[in-house]
Amino acid sequence: MPLSDIIARIDAATSAAGRSPGSVQLIAVSKMQPNARVDAVLQEGHRAFGENRVQEAAGKWPDFRKTFEGIELHLIGPLQSNKVRQAFELFQTIHSVDRPKLAKAIARIADEVGHCPDLFLQVNTGEEDQKAGVAPKEADAFIAECRALELPVQGLMCIPPADEEPSLHFALLAKIAKRNELGGLSMGMSGDFESAIAQGATHIRVGSAIFGDRNDS
Repeated sequence: MPLSDIIARIDAATSAAGRSPGSVQLIAVSKMQPNARVDAVLQEGHRAFGENRVQEAAGKWPDFRKTFEGIELHLIGPLQSNKVRQAFELFQTIHSVDRPKLAKAIARIADEVGHCPDLFLQVNTGEEDQKAGVAPKEADAFIAECRALELPVQGLMCIPPADEEPSLHFALLAKIAKRNELGGLSMGMSGDFESAIAQGATHIRVGSAIFGDRNDS
């Protein structure tokens, strides 16, 4: 689907929700996509992209940044504590802060280098064993811990279970964010971003609807 069609759908969903134009940021998820597809989206003027792995981003984006100005990278996949320093060099925002150990590693590196990417804390709204993130009942304490570390927490992120109604999980995440006075909600992907916008998403992560199927080989 053309990027322009996705943007039109975002604008329509934003308007239908009674929200201000431009209040939702589209993150084009470029993980495991061929460079030619990424280049085409850059050529259209889009600049916010999401990557799943630090190593993949390190091999892809330095060259693109030589050609295109204003690229904004978001880490949306798991981050190992030993990759934090490298992530700081590549990403403007990290959406997957999912455990206290990682938060402490981020705080330590931030103290050393004097800056820190914007952060979203991942909540495992479905409490699925195979997914990262803190359980909803642990979210308030984790938010407080990260704030005590003076981390720049902008909001929360979730990935709903594939077999459940996503809007219920989006609403749960929005409720947790509201009671903790957090404005950012990173939620919604190719198949459900309009529902996420209706529930208050500020950042949506859209991959296959823009790029086509990933190159998983």
